[in-house]
Amino acid sequence: MDNAFKPGDPVLNLAARSKGRRLHKDQEDDQDPDSTEERWIPRVEQDKIDEIVNGKSKGHYWLLIGEKGTGKSSMLIDAMSKIDGEGVAMFEAHADMEIFRVRLGKALDFEYHEDNIGALFSIRGPRDASAILDIERAFNKLEKIALRRRDRVGRPLVLIINSVHLLRDNEDGRNMLELIQQRAESWAAANLATLVFNSDDYWVYERLKTLATRMEVMPVGDLPKDKAMVALRNYRMKYYQETPSEEELEAVYDKIGGRLTHLNRIAKSKNMTAVCERICRREKTWFLNQCGILGEEMDDDVMDQQKYASAAMVLAKALVDMEKEMDKTYDPKKGHILPQMPLHKAREVMTRADFIQSYDHVNIFTIDFDAFVRADSVPMMHAFREICSAEGFDEFLQATLDRISAIESLGRTRELTIKDLWNGGQYKITTRNAKGNVEKDITFLVKPGKEDEDKDDD
Repeated sequence: MDNAFKPGDPVLNLAARSKGRRLHKDQEDDQDPDSTEERWIPRVEQDKIDEIVNGKSKGHYWLLIGEKGTGKSSMLIDAMSKIDGEGVAMFEAHADMEIFRVRLGKALDFEYHEDNIGALFSIRGPRDASAILDIERAFNKLEKIALRRRDRVGRPLVLIINSVHLLRDNEDGRNMLELIQQRAESWAAANLATLVFNSDDYWVYERLKTLATRMEVMPVGDLPKDKAMVALRNYRMKYYQETPSEEELEAVYDKIGGRLTHLNRIAKSKNMTAVCERICRREKTWFLNQCGILGEEMDDDVMDQQKYASAAMVLAKALVDMEKEMDKTYDPKKGHILPQMPLHKAREVMTRADFIQSYDHVNIFTIDFDAFVRADSVPMMHAFREICSAEGFDEFLQATLDRISAIESLGRTRELTIKDLWNGGQYKITTRNAKGNVEKDITFLVKPGKEDEDKDDD
């Protein structure tokens, strides 16, 4: 396992290959001049992440939280490259516990007795257990390595778990997160190892906060307007050796904001305006595909899905209405100021408390570190405005909500059918209270119809 923390790391090597970097300091500088090593602008969080990864920041474990595409993983990989991955291991989380176990073992260079043949002789082997028990064994071994390293080097090991939000929010996922957090707390207190959790979703923070005493949270969001424009200008100079005008840069920022993944995609395209329109169109299509409403004519079989969709539409409309009442929606320096509301208020608006986590997971809405809900990105907010301002949208949404209410009402209604009441037949129903006393008697009789009256006259 000690080999896993020597210079060089599989994750770092893969990133270096894709970016054309040197794999080790002793290699010749054969960088591709068209590589993207400097493709993203340094952020203010980078210095702090460098201190965490190189072991200077001790006594805490960290949670990096932010929307997809804001540059969290890129900053971690960049910090690893500065020390050539020495003392650092990184792996991607997964919802399946067995895959999580294998990836952790690969990152730590730890074998789980995969070649045990005891089962051939009906002998219980080390692998006859759950994945979480294997991970506990791996952490026990890692703790011994960290103790020796602390005495020899004097700085903690660093273990980075990327995409922690991919763990399922069920019993297995919560148990895994609790196990890792317990180790993170004890290792941070002893300066043995620093764990870094990287998550796109808010629910991970809620789970960790319950038991956290040494956890530090670093929110990572979109770039402000000035830095986004500088990044885009640098990108265009790198890819096309051209300097866009201030008007062109502002037009791009107005459409897509300061999301690094969008800026990089736009900078690589010759027609920046067309890519901006494509990004906004894709976000709108994604929202409608996930949460499109069907109106009054919807079938009752899709009611559960329409509850999910209509709640998202109600929240999107509430954000659009809130934006209309805001005094300031754009700052000349910071850029876009998206409307947001507290998480509890968002649940009140939707009249549901369970949907918001799923919206955050599919990147429609986002919940920030301070528990405020807003659109996941500037293009998504554009999609909200466009959809909610369409002609007849309010009536269509209300018709959908009325249809859902009608279906629920039918589901709560029970019909009682009484048969065999001809020839003077009748039913008598007696109701009694809790003490057994008779409260009332109800008798059901057949009311003579017109045909019966005619027969009596004859």
